[in-house]
Amino acid sequence: MTATHAPVVSLVGAGPGDPELLTVRALRRIEAADVVLADDLVDPRVLALVKGRLLRVGKRGGCISTDQRFIHELMIREARAGHRVVRLKGGDPFVFGRGGEEVDALREAGLEVEVVSGLTSGIAGPAAVGIPVTDRRASPGVILVTGHPGEGRAEPDWAALARTGLTLVIYMGVARAADITARLLAAGLRAELPAAVVSAAHTARQRHAVTTLAGLPDCIAREGLASPALLVIGEVAAHAAALQQWPEVMGDGREVMAG
Repeated sequence: MTATHAPVVSLVGAGPGDPELLTVRALRRIEAADVVLADDLVDPRVLALVKGRLLRVGKRGGCISTDQRFIHELMIREARAGHRVVRLKGGDPFVFGRGGEEVDALREAGLEVEVVSGLTSGIAGPAAVGIPVTDRRASPGVILVTGHPGEGRAEPDWAALARTGLTLVIYMGVARAADITARLLAAGLRAELPAAVVSAAHTARQRHAVTTLAGLPDCIAREGLASPALLVIGEVAAHAAALQQWPEVMGDGREVMAG
């Protein structure tokens, strides 16, 4: 293919699932792309919008994943061939999406990079079940933190996070819920502090449960809540308690009931 435009790679956030939550710019980039490199967490309904070549380069904790360096090399090769390249990620590229690493690699290769933000699940997931991550009546702010720092990475300072008094939204924390809960309780958080789990937000598989911090590990096991999921710890989690039948409108107009 002969290049007719400057090599540009777009890092596009696909949001938490429902295609109706895509930004207008994200939709335009997806539809115009010659090549789309998509993560595992991108909803199939969003992938159905791809008109160009779709390459699945998934990265999931505990599973066989595509090497990050290979993803960099693939994006660079496709862009240098003159293709319009979209790197499509669930949520937002810059929120636990390795977007920073990919921008650095592309810029070092002399390529232009565009970042198209998407709704991160840490905000949209709780909202799907009626939880406001910030509410001045309950908490002055929110902290987004990973429960899976990765091999060789430092563990979050759970004691310091507990002392902030802020809402904690924990990504990739379901598998480590017992350990995280024990650390937060040891740091002084109340056993009866409201907590919630939101699984597969804004998809047909969406489920959630509301419990207490002390009861969080047992709740996850009892309800069979699995990744991708978020833990929400703080007074705001109680807002979901009366919304067990919160309606979620799917991309095709159907309504499903979350809960």
